[in-house]
Amino acid sequence: MAEGETESVTLSIVVPMYNEAASVDALISAVGAALAPLELRYEIVLVSDGATDGTWPAIVAAHAKDQRVRGVALSRNFGHQHALLAGYHYAQGAAVISMDGDLQHPPEKLPELYEAWQQGFKVVSTRRVDNAGASLFKRLSSKYFYWFFSRLSGVALSPGSSDFRLLDRTVLDELKRVNDLDLFLRGLVTWLGFETTTLTYQAAERFAGSTKYDLKRMLRFSMAAITSFSVLPLRLGIWLGFVTSGLAFIELCYIVSQYLLGHTVAGWASVMTLLSLMFGVLFILLGIIGTYIGKVYEMLKHRPRFVVSEVVGLPRYSRRPPAI
Repeated sequence: MAEGETESVTLSIVVPMYNEAASVDALISAVGAALAPLELRYEIVLVSDGATDGTWPAIVAAHAKDQRVRGVALSRNFGHQHALLAGYHYAQGAAVISMDGDLQHPPEKLPELYEAWQQGFKVVSTRRVDNAGASLFKRLSSKYFYWFFSRLSGVALSPGSSDFRLLDRTVLDELKRVNDLDLFLRGLVTWLGFETTTLTYQAAERFAGSTKYDLKRMLRFSMAAITSFSVLPLRLGIWLGFVTSGLAFIELCYIVSQYLLGHTVAGWASVMTLLSLMFGVLFILLGIIGTYIGKVYEMLKHRPRFVVSEVVGLPRYSRRPPAI
């Protein structure tokens, strides 16, 4: 088969990778072992998200040994969700499974996801069951983020939701039409509303390296997810306005009552406290409004959501994504 040509495949495995060179061969071997009993035609699409540690050369070398391994290299680090979207655009399978490259998403679960798809489910999601080694902070932050997100957006996500999932080609084509700036794919998949079943899995230890999601990135990701799915933070201003107006009215009643009773009202502390409170609320609201305006500004620039610098085993402009 010539370079850039692909044969028909039933199942695509899409894996975004950032500085995961040490995991490339182990991942391919584990996926191959898990899918071997199914005797189906599959491909593994590895997306190097601007990696700097030799991930892309490792992908190219893996393709040379196994033509089912295909690679997409992004020009820089666009982030996990955008790298995953890039893999979705290049995947050729009738069903597409996405998973992480650190082997924490267990490859041995792949046949179960495929079997559920054969039973007619368009979406096969997974839910992570935390092991005893998971930190209390990780368990609680996951639980309350999904609780908060579900309440704000109306899109129900359970704790432990992940990007380890199978999508039917019909779902994938609809997902690629969504032009959200800040991608939160697990929320978008649920929002699309296709028939879904959910499997559970036990998260394994990382094969190599360390997590790329520190607290700062987690907070940024959480904020992007919430503002992409809900305008409720904007409406927060109405309620904060009622609260601060109520406090101001109570303060006014207090001042009037003290004056009528002939007492001296110490105004400096109370006035400054009230002003500080109101200005604090005002700046919070300006920050929220600015966040949404910034998102509109970024979308109006119509920049692509990712840029591909190289591919291996795939047509160069296969399913090239449109600009936002």
